[in-house]
Amino acid sequence: MADTKCFDGVADVFSLDYEGRGVARVHGKTVFIKGALPTEKVSFRVLREKKQFSEAETVEVLKESVERVRPACGYYETCGGCSLQHVSPAAQVALKQRILEEQLERIGRVKPEQILPPIYGSAWHYRDRARLSVSVDKKGRLKMGFQAKKTNEVVDIETCQVLPKHISDVLPMVKLLLQTLSDGGAAVRFVEFYNSRALVVLNICFIKKPSGYSLKQIETWFDKISGGVKQVWQVWFQYGREPSTVLYPKDLPELKYGLPEFSIEMPYQPGDFTQINADLNAVMISRALRLLDIQPNDRVADLFCGLGNFSLPMAKSGASVTGIEGLDSLVLRAKQNALRNSCVKYASFEVADLFETDEQTVASWGVFDKMLLDPPRSGAYAVVKSLHTPYLPKKIVYVSCNPSTFARDAEVLVNKGYNFKSAGIMNMFAQTSHVESIGVFEL
Repeated sequence: MADTKCFDGVADVFSLDYEGRGVARVHGKTVFIKGALPTEKVSFRVLREKKQFSEAETVEVLKESVERVRPACGYYETCGGCSLQHVSPAAQVALKQRILEEQLERIGRVKPEQILPPIYGSAWHYRDRARLSVSVDKKGRLKMGFQAKKTNEVVDIETCQVLPKHISDVLPMVKLLLQTLSDGGAAVRFVEFYNSRALVVLNICFIKKPSGYSLKQIETWFDKISGGVKQVWQVWFQYGREPSTVLYPKDLPELKYGLPEFSIEMPYQPGDFTQINADLNAVMISRALRLLDIQPNDRVADLFCGLGNFSLPMAKSGASVTGIEGLDSLVLRAKQNALRNSCVKYASFEVADLFETDEQTVASWGVFDKMLLDPPRSGAYAVVKSLHTPYLPKKIVYVSCNPSTFARDAEVLVNKGYNFKSAGIMNMFAQTSHVESIGVFEL
C-alpha cells in the first residue's frame, strides 16, 4: 500500500475490473484503483489521468471489505506475478464469476441461460510452468523474478508462493548459478520451470548462443546441487529464436502430464504451450467433454488444438476428431501424442492460420456435428464470424482465457442463431485476475 501521507481523493468502491482493480466513480469520472475491493472506502493516489477515466493506487483502506486478507507473499506489493492475494480464495472465485457476467452483458450484450458451478483447486503452489525474467544492472547485480506491476522492472525474489515448493526452494540456487556464469548472467533473458511428476526442467534462455564454458559451468553446478534435491531435475537451454535443447543430464524421463480418466499421457517439451495448472486442466477437460456430450461417431472439430489436450480425450471417447492448429511444431507433437496414445484411428491434425479463417476455409473443413474452441487471449473472432449454413455445428463449447474476447465472440454466435445455454469460470490462475471460462452454444 502507498505512503498514507499523500492522497488525491476518497472513493467508495463498487466493483472490480478484469485486471483486479477496484472500480469507483469520483466527480462523475471512473477511477480504477489498484488494491481496492468492492464495498470498501479507500483514499487513493492518481497514477495516470485519461480523458474518460483515471488509474490510481490505494493509499489507505478506510472501510475494509470482509473478503480482505493479509497477502501471504512478502513481494506482493511490487511483484506483478499476483494481483489478488489481498482477496480470500472464495471471494476470488465469486469476483471472477461477476467479471465474466459483467463482460458478457457489457461487451457482448448476451446472457447465458444457466451459470455453471465454478471449478477451482488449490490456491497455492499450483503453477506447473513459470517464466522468471532476469536482469543485470550496471553494477553487475543480478535480479531474477516476475516483472513489477505495469513496468519492465524485474522484482528480485527468493521464494514464490504459487510455484511448487520444490521449485520455490531452489530459486536462490538458480540465481547463484546465473551469477557464477562467466558474464555474470548478463546474457540470460529469462529462466523457465516445467514441473511434472517424473521430472522438473530448468530451461535457461540466453540472448545469444552461450559459450561452451558457460554450458560446462551449468553442468558443474547441477552436479553440486543434485544430491540436495529430492526431485529429478534436468537442465535445458535456448537462445534467440532457436528451439530449446536438453543440456544435462540427457538420459532422463520425458516431461509429460497425465489425463488418468482417459488413460492418456501427454509428452511435451520446453516451449510447448501447456496449461500451468495440471490438476485443474484435467477437471476442465472432463467438464468440456460432458458439456459437449461426446457420442461415438460424432464428428468434432477441435480448433486451436495445441498438443491435442482436448482432441485425444474426445478421440478416446469414440468421436472422430479433427484438430486444427496454427503452429507446425504443435501439430507434429499432436500427431505423435495421438500415435503414442493409440488415437490415430479417431484423431487427425492439420495446420491452418485460424486468425485468417473465412467462409471458404470453413467450407473446406466440411460438416462437423460439434466444435470445441480453445483460442488464445485474442479469441476466435475470425472463426465464429465465418461459420455459416450448412457448416454450423449443432453444439459449440468455447474455452476462453479472456472474458472480453469471449463476450465479443459470444455475441457473434448468438446473432447466428445459437442459444447461449451456459457459462462459468474456472479458477485456473488463483491469486491473479486472469479469468478462465467455458461456455456452451447450441442451435
